[in-house]
Amino acid sequence: MRNSFKDLTLPELKVKRNELNKKYMELRFQLIVGHVENPLRKRTMRREIARLNTLITQQENKA
Repeated sequence: MRNSFKDLTLPELKVKRNELNKKYMELRFQLIVGHVENPLRKRTMRREIARLNTLITQQENKA
């Protein structure tokens, strides 16, 4: 999963980040309601979003 983001372009990274942010918000809502199969998914999603933010920042600084 880590290396899969490195092949994406800057616009693709931003779209992927937006998608993950939406899924993360839905997951947070489900955690509050109490209907989550895997509560550790919240941590992994947060880390994926952080990786995407890092890659976006790196590519923006290159340009």
